[in-house]
Amino acid sequence: MRKLTSSDLKDLNLLKHYRIIRKWVCKTCNLRDADLELIIYLDAIDMFTKDDFKKGIYSYSWDNRRWNRLLKEGWITVWRKRNRTTQKYHLYKISFKGKQLISRIYRIILGEEEIPETKRSNSIMKRNSYTDKVLATSILNMNKDKRYNYGL
Repeated sequence: MRKLTSSDLKDLNLLKHYRIIRKWVCKTCNLRDADLELIIYLDAIDMFTKDDFKKGIYSYSWDNRRWNRLLKEGWITVWRKRNRTTQKYHLYKISFKGKQLISRIYRIILGEEEIPETKRSNSIMKRNSYTDKVLATSILNMNKDKRYNYGL
């Protein structure tokens, strides 16, 4: 198997539309940018402790409610509970909902899937605010670009 190089990744244009995709995900899933990136980081770790979470949030904006919010909204689930004798701490995992979201982001980045353009499946397309109007135009341009380059 051939090793990937930086020029291979650049030729794929993986990060070309990352900002638009990230903004769309955050708006539709009611997440903050830092929350989404933290979910992606924790998914790469697979199983993690609260200490791993604390190490992961050093580079993000301060939000002392982030842990409880991600647990409550179902982005993080308990994989193994502690029992105070053999397991001294809980082990956590990104939930099925979070894994599906991350997979969808990767499919959109790779051009295998488009961001929905209908008002029914994408509330941004209703264009209720100026931000929605700008993001909707960006989504349409991105999908058009991906169709042209990837032949969707």
